[in-house]
Amino acid sequence: MQLLPGPKVPATIQVLNWIFRPMPYMVECAKTYGDLFTLKLQSSLPPLLFVHSPEAMQQILSNDHKDLEAPGDLNSIFEYLLGKNSVITLSGKSHQRQRQLIMPPFHGERMRTYAEIIENITIKTINKQPKNQPFNIRNIAQNITLGIMMEAVFGIYEGERPEKLKKLLCEIIEQSSSRLSVTFLYFPKLKEIFGISEIWKQQMKKLEEADQIIYQEIQERRENFDPSRTDILTLLMAARDEEGQPMTDEELRDELMTLLVAGHETTATAISWAFYWIHKLPEVREKLLAELDSLGENPDSNTIFKLPYLTAVCNETLRIYPVGMLTFPRKVKTPISVCGQQLEPGTIIIGSIYLTHQREDIYPQPEKFNPERFLEKQFSPYEFLPFGGGARRCIGLAFAQMEMKLILAKVMKTWSMQLINTQEIKPQRRGLVTGPNAPINLVIENIRQPISANLETATV
Repeated sequence: MQLLPGPKVPATIQVLNWIFRPMPYMVECAKTYGDLFTLKLQSSLPPLLFVHSPEAMQQILSNDHKDLEAPGDLNSIFEYLLGKNSVITLSGKSHQRQRQLIMPPFHGERMRTYAEIIENITIKTINKQPKNQPFNIRNIAQNITLGIMMEAVFGIYEGERPEKLKKLLCEIIEQSSSRLSVTFLYFPKLKEIFGISEIWKQQMKKLEEADQIIYQEIQERRENFDPSRTDILTLLMAARDEEGQPMTDEELRDELMTLLVAGHETTATAISWAFYWIHKLPEVREKLLAELDSLGENPDSNTIFKLPYLTAVCNETLRIYPVGMLTFPRKVKTPISVCGQQLEPGTIIIGSIYLTHQREDIYPQPEKFNPERFLEKQFSPYEFLPFGGGARRCIGLAFAQMEMKLILAKVMKTWSMQLINTQEIKPQRRGLVTGPNAPINLVIENIRQPISANLETATV
C-alpha cells in the first residue's frame, strides 16, 4: 500500500493542532505536502485524506461518482446534537428520501414568502440598539437569524414556548462552540472525568428540554393540522415520500433541529464578517451604498437579490473566511487515483474548502478582501464552494444567500454605522465551524433613510 504524505508527529499532537488551530495547521500542511495530505484525527478511523485542488474537489464531489460514497455515519460527530435522522447523518436511500422531502420549502414561490419575515425581524432587532453605543454585531445577527428561522420553520415568534426554545438553542450552540466541547468529541473519555462530565451532562439536559418543546409543538400541530399554513414544519408534515409515507415525529425533530441550528448559526457568522469588511474598507462601503441607493426607497427582494456588487461582497465574504472549513467526507469504494495517488477502498477523503478558497492560483492575493474578483470572473463550483457540493450540498443555500443579502441591504440603507475595532479580526474554530476570534463591534451613528410605517410597526 502506498504511503500517503502527512505529518509524522503523534496522532495526539495532530488532534490538538486540529482542535485549537485548524486553519493555520491546514495551511502549513498544504505548504509542506501540496494538494494532498493525511491527518490522523480519530482513533476509530484511518488517517483522513485532505484535498483542495479544484480537480480533486470535482472528482470527490461529483454526484455520479461510482468509486466514492458519502456515508452519513462519517458525520456521527454531529449526531449528539442533530440526531440519527438528520439529513446530515443519514446515508444512501434514507438520505435521498429526507433530502427530497426537505427541499421543496427552499425553492420557488416559497422563498418569496420569507422575504418580508427577514426584513421585519431585521428592523425590529436593529431598532432596539441605541445610537452611539457599541454592540457586537454577531449577537445582533444571531438574534435576527434565529428569529427568522423560528418564524420560517415553526411559524411562531412570540410566547413562552418559542422564547424558551430560542434561549435553549442559544445556550446549546454557545456551549457546543467552545473548544472544550470540541475536545470532548475527539477525546470522548474526558466526559468520564468528574467535573468535566458535569458540563456534558448539563448540555444533554438542555438538549432534552429543547426536544420536549419541539415534540410538544409537533404533537399539537398534528392534532390541529392546518394545511393553509406556509411555515416549514407544516410543509414537512404534509410531505410524502415515493411510497406515500410521511415523516415520523423523530424524523421531524431531527430535521427541525438541523434547520434551526445549522440554519441560523452559520448565516449569522457570515453576516457578521460581511459587516466587518464593509465597514473596515471605505471603498467597499461606498460602492455598496451607491448600488443600494440607486434602487430608491423600497426595492423588492428579487431586485436586491440580483444586485451584482452586493452579490460580489457576499461571495467574497464567504470565500475569504468560509464558515464551513470542509466538505462532508467521502469513502473510497473501489481503487481510485486522486492527485496522482492511488487510493485503496476504505480511504476517507475530505475536501478543504478553506484551502481551496486560499489558493493563489485561483484567487490572486487570497488574503485580500476583493469583491471585484467576482465581477471579473465566474468561478466553477469546485473553485468556490462555501456551501459544499455534490449530494450533500447545503439544502438551504438559496435561503441563506437571500437572508444574507436582504439583511445587509436593509441595514446598510437604513442605518449609518461605524466599526469600532482597531485590531484585525481573524477566523478561529467555533465548534465544528469557524467564527471571528474577537467581537466585531459596531456603533449606529444615525439613520440614513426613514423606516416605512408598515415595517416600523410590524409585530415580530
